[in-house]
Amino acid sequence: MTRKYLFVLIIFLAFFQISCLKNNLNECDYSPCKFVAPAAEITAISNYLAANNLTATQHCSGVFYSVSNPGTGKQPNACGSVNVKYTGKLTNGNIFEQKVTDAVGIDLSRVINGWRIGIPLLKEGGSMTLYIPPFMGYGSQDMKDANGNTVIPANSTIIFTIELTAVL
Repeated sequence: MTRKYLFVLIIFLAFFQISCLKNNLNECDYSPCKFVAPAAEITAISNYLAANNLTATQHCSGVFYSVSNPGTGKQPNACGSVNVKYTGKLTNGNIFEQKVTDAVGIDLSRVINGWRIGIPLLKEGGSMTLYIPPFMGYGSQDMKDANGNTVIPANSTIIFTIELTAVL
């Protein structure tokens, strides 16, 4: 009789674990305002925008954005996958990465927080510029290319111009 109860208990635990795993894979519990950039980083972006006569909206996280076209198609969530075209540059104008010819598939659960915050503000066909403080970007790490050259210095504000071509 105890073997029967043990067998039922094992089956129940296995079913419970599988159902929890399935729920975790299908849910997105990302909260875009959970973390906020330090005030000094937000001020630096505000000063950059003012000095360059640019207008952008401040998100509660400290990321700034300017939507040039909101789009009309499907809208992604912060854990979804999308196709995008983009240009990434530093505040000094140096472009560190550019994908503007062919759209690139991106899993938003695996990118910097600035993208997870900004891209869900668009719908398919939309475009925007993101001004991302270091805390929501690459932080205090130098980002290097395949040759070991620094392409994004530590603690850099980064600017992305993004076109959302598809929600996958």
